Amino acid sequence: MRPCLSSAVKLQANEFTKEDFQGSKWLVVRYAQQNLAQIIEAIRVAKQEGLSVSLDLASFEMVRDYRSQLIALLETGNIDLCFANEDEAREIIGGGLTYDPEDALAFLSKHCKWAVVTLASKGCIAKHGKQVVHVPAIGESNAVDATGAGDLFASGFLYGLVKGLPLEECCKVGVCSGGSVVRALGGEVRPENWQWMYKQMHAGGLLLPELKN
Repeated sequence: MRPCLSSAVKLQANEFTKEDFQGSKWLVVRYAQQNLAQIIEAIRVAKQEGLSVSLDLASFEMVRDYRSQLIALLETGNIDLCFANEDEAREIIGGGLTYDPEDALAFLSKHCKWAVVTLASKGCIAKHGKQVVHVPAIGESNAVDATGAGDLFASGFLYGLVKGLPLEECCKVGVCSGGSVVRALGGEVRPENWQWMYKQMHAGGLLLPELKN
């Protein structure tokens, strides 16, 4: 599976305006060398407007092939939150098959306020400041298809940050959200799996988003 950039590359760096970011708290971007100029410009304008920036590493091949450019982007200090899955985390530190995900977490946290490494059926590890948490996956025994799991995890984690939840609860919302999409084929969460997610969040005492009919 490859990230599809067909829409992203149509947007030019000079098309961003500060009005595009008004009323927002976060800019969410996915790393890609093909539209790096657009990413850099979007981050520049977003920072001027007081937004925080979340970066998803998107593809282990992208990290492997353009690692130096990615590290340069991280070293700007403009990335507040970085998500990486196991394969992406391995590539960012140049590790082998026996790499330690916590080493990747430590590396990312040198440059970002929040760093998160997702571990598939093992859940995730995350760091903010000196705090490190490990949250197990939810519903992995019913996993059918992992398509969309990373995106759903990130959306849940960001929801937690926007609502002001502590790090561990952000991770718990993320694993509930990610667990909801793996229960059926495809990247769409079916109604019964939305209900499953709400049930898991309620059972865990997590702040529930408003249900829309």
